[in-house]
Amino acid sequence: MAALITIILPSFLRKSLKAYALKALIRDHGCALNRIGRSRNWQLTGTTEQLEQIVHDIARSNEESWQWLVKKLSSHVEYTTHESLLALAKRNPNITVNELMTKSNCTLAQARLVIDELEWLD
Repeated sequence: MAALITIILPSFLRKSLKAYALKALIRDHGCALNRIGRSRNWQLTGTTEQLEQIVHDIARSNEESWQWLVKKLSSHVEYTTHESLLALAKRNPNITVNELMTKSNCTLAQARLVIDELEWLD
């Protein structure tokens, strides 16, 4: 079973227009989104794969007010396995080695290996 990651989202409703649609998108991926007490802060809990999918779907949407969440989640998502790096590269077929290193905090050798493998799959 994959480890759960918990992320605090300060002022979630105030930062997001169409917050109900965003909450539905998050819950559709199987993540838990809960308000912390009576504060304006929220807590998002999910696996790395779920968070990757949320980041991907929000990035594809054209809602500008959701982009802060992409940055927040991307900083918490760890691409530790070769498979997760390969999945990231498959979602972005024109990704460069430098972009892959920036998005995933992987090493140069890992990024080159993933890009080479992706090119051989075609």
